[in-house]
Order: sequence, then structure tokens, then C-alpha cells
Amino acid sequence: MALPEEKLEDIKPEDIAPRPGKSSVNMKILIFGLPIFIIQLIVVYFVTANILIKRLETKPQPTTNNSAAMQVSQSGNGQPIEYGKYIYSIDDIIVNPADTDGKRLLLTSVGIDLGKLEMENDLKSREPMVKDVIISTLASKNIDQLDNTAYRDTLKMQIASGLKKLIPSVTINNVYFSKYILQ
Repeated sequence: MALPEEKLEDIKPEDIAPRPGKSSVNMKILIFGLPIFIIQLIVVYFVTANILIKRLETKPQPTTNNSAAMQVSQSGNGQPIEYGKYIYSIDDIIVNPADTDGKRLLLTSVGIDLGKLEMENDLKSREPMVKDVIISTLASKNIDQLDNTAYRDTLKMQIASGLKKLIPSVTINNVYFSKYILQ
């Protein structure tokens, strides 16, 4: 029982036209489904970018601290570095952060961990220059950067490198914030 073959001439245009309900792409899916899919993609992007990534950035990193106040490690020349032994403190520095038009303030106190006691005299004699490096570094940052606790280590490194450029004879082991109030 073979089916009869149709010749090309025997096919009518009505036979070729799509029949209702037999469309290859349902128009309802195209009209409603595609925009809903695009909206879902946008929502997922914003949730990921604004909520989840911020939580990962502000998550505290585990640290290994000894119970002793001073930590000892090796310097490049083989001599031990004693952290926290000679700290030069600069108290109550007030800074207007960038892009705040003077409406926001940062009050901070900075401790500079020095390699030797004699280096403290170098910093005392150049205290206005030291304060200027600290103020310039902090004032160049915006509120989002200053409010981010993970960014404080970057601030410490920038202050230390600015002081090393200014006073190359001073060995700076670390920089500490003993007071950090953002208002």
C-alpha cells in the first residue's frame, strides 16, 4: 500500500500555508516567555553583583595571631624583626574623605611600628610631613573605600610606602589604626 506521489504541479498554495494551531513557534511563548526570561537574567545578575559579592568581600579572613603583643620574624639581612616594640603614635587626625563636600569626617589615630628606637626622633622632627602623608592618603579615598574593613590593609600599605618614600632612612614594620571613626 504505497502512498500516491504528488507532483510539484499538483500542490496548491492552500496546502502549503500553515494551519492554525500547527505553528512551529508558538507566538505566546515568543511574546511572553522571552521578556520574562530576560527579566529573570537581569534580576539574577543584580542579586549576584550587589548582594553576594559584597558579602564575600566583607567576610573576615581568618588570621593567626599569637597571644604575645610582639611578634618576631626575620628581615632580609637575617636580623629578627620585633613587631610592636617601638611604636610612634599620631593621635586624632581628622580628614574629609573624597567626594563628600566636607559633610563626612574620618577621625583616626595612627601608630607606626618602627625598627629602632632612634627612628622615632626622625619621625618627631618631621611630624608635619608624616601627618601630611597620612592625611593625603586618607583624604584621597571615598566613603566606600574607607568604610570597607577589608580595604584598611591597603590603606596601611599606602601610608607605609608614602612614609618610606618621604623618609627612606626609617624602617617601618607596620602601620596600625588605634582609632578609626567614620561619621
